[in-house]
Amino acid sequence: MKAVAAAAGVSTAAVSQAFNDKGRLSPATRRRILDTALELGWSPSAPAAALRSARTRTLALVVRRPTDVLGADPHFSELITGIEGELAPRGYGLLLHLVAGAQEENVLYERLAAEGRVDGAVLTDARAVDPRPALLARLGLPAVLLGAPDRAAAVPSVGLGRQGAGVEEVVAHLLQLGHRRIAYVAGPEELQHTRLRHGAFDAALRKAGVRPVAVLHTDFSEVSAVAATVALLDTADRPTAIVYANDSMAVCGMGAAQRAGLRVPKDLSVVGYDNLPLGRWLHPRLTTVDQQVQRVGAAAARVLLARCGEDVEAERLDDRPRLVVRESTGPVPRRPAP
Repeated sequence: MKAVAAAAGVSTAAVSQAFNDKGRLSPATRRRILDTALELGWSPSAPAAALRSARTRTLALVVRRPTDVLGADPHFSELITGIEGELAPRGYGLLLHLVAGAQEENVLYERLAAEGRVDGAVLTDARAVDPRPALLARLGLPAVLLGAPDRAAAVPSVGLGRQGAGVEEVVAHLLQLGHRRIAYVAGPEELQHTRLRHGAFDAALRKAGVRPVAVLHTDFSEVSAVAATVALLDTADRPTAIVYANDSMAVCGMGAAQRAGLRVPKDLSVVGYDNLPLGRWLHPRLTTVDQQVQRVGAAAARVLLARCGEDVEAERLDDRPRLVVRESTGPVPRRPAP
């Protein structure tokens, strides 16, 4: 720092301000300091900075999924892209942990807090009964919960409002196309969004005087998505439309239906949820619900950075999930004449 300060004609305090993006340096002075440091091959020591500030500039993202399920689901790639887009420019890193169950996840938070390895954590998959916010508040570890906004939670939650709105639009779209035999392949029952969407699905159909063919719960895996699809199609009065809890399962379900000799959407309409890029490249392209995964990840990162003491303005998410109609849904197939 002394060498950079001497070469740039500034104080060591100015060098520190330039690298930490703080203080009242003019843009020209800040640029001169950074250019001088680059010429001298110098950069600040992250471990030393952490020791001085008692901060690691690292945030944790803990995901409760088997590795094979996570690897097959692009949802988390989109989420991490949004989070990293906010962390990287500020010199923060993301520590990813995969856990198998609730107990392992809770023990991990306790260890991370005790060892001082992270400054905060992003909690995924909000649950209907969720002890994690209270646990992290007790541990004194800043956190943000990905889920429907909840003012009563022990930590702030970030997500699009009215989670059921997307499902309501899906049901209205399918009813307009003439479908009355509609099934839903959902996620695990304990998840908050599973219950919200399931409730919206049932309510929208009841309002139209229609009963759902079935609601099957899965663990989000490819195997469970295919098994649920095969079970639904292997009935005398099979559904004419299936709604899936995410795009990855919808892709698996579409493949299972096509292998069974059904044409999408001529024989079966398929709807996903997430609006991931892969849905735009299928044939037919996937009708889905856009819940702006990257934007939610970025908004969550900003909230958590602010809770960690960074001068960051939180983004207000006042939008809701919205239906994106493509070619995987079509009019209800006509029954062959007797």
